[in-house]
Amino acid sequence: MAQQNEFKTTGQTRVLAIHDLCGVGKCSLTAALPILSAAGVEACAIPTAIFSTHTAFSTFISEDLTPFLLPMAEAIKKQNFHFDAIYTGYLANGEQAGIISDIITLLADDDTRIIVDPAMADGGVLYTCLPPTFPAEMKKLCRRASVITPNVTEALLLLGRDGHAVPTDKEGYEELIRALSEEIGTSVVLTSVALEEGAIDCAVCENEDVTFVSEPYVAHGYHGTGDVFSSVLTAAYLRGRSLVEATSIAAEFVRRCIRKTDKNNPNLWYGVNFEGELSSLASLLAD
Repeated sequence: MAQQNEFKTTGQTRVLAIHDLCGVGKCSLTAALPILSAAGVEACAIPTAIFSTHTAFSTFISEDLTPFLLPMAEAIKKQNFHFDAIYTGYLANGEQAGIISDIITLLADDDTRIIVDPAMADGGVLYTCLPPTFPAEMKKLCRRASVITPNVTEALLLLGRDGHAVPTDKEGYEELIRALSEEIGTSVVLTSVALEEGAIDCAVCENEDVTFVSEPYVAHGYHGTGDVFSSVLTAAYLRGRSLVEATSIAAEFVRRCIRKTDKNNPNLWYGVNFEGELSSLASLLAD
């Protein structure tokens, strides 16, 4: 086959997902790529690290791909690709945040949307595999974003607050998301907002306006739902939905995935059955 020196545009929406890759486990690129594809978006990838399984397993091995990131991006650049969005997730270390910022400079143009999922913490604490300095590095990357999608713990840590200082009312969540949007200088979709029994909310702050999106509460504790949420949000946003609409679609899809997952399965930490709901994603995006 003849070697092609330059890629010609196809007109299809294209996303570059920069996340880790787990050989087994329903999260990161293992979730992002099929979800984006099912939404009609061309999904491209640069892996930040490779794991045998996701980190909820009792044992796993991993390979940090930090030295590989920029050379891969430089090779992609030579082919003249245009990316409609660059979508980042879990990073293996703080150094990668700076490298990915360089990749954004290299591969993005004025029309490229940058979606950053600052996947680094939950339940009030930083992931054990990350150093205490990591939130400061992630904060720098977030400042390159069009939209960031932190959970409540991540939002608190990005602001330098105690990860356990969770708001207790709507006013508290509004203060948190507005403070983060102002500090970072971008739109924020805040997940895991708990305002009332029987519902789980997201909050969206865009142009200083805050909107709450509520879905019926279903059992939690599933690994990878944040990756599923942010992937659907990215797809919906790129397909022309407003940020609030994209948030609502993503929240509804996650709810459906959780309901689809066998509640009698003792391995709920493994992840949700998002594959069983991919056929419904097109209808959600079309409504």
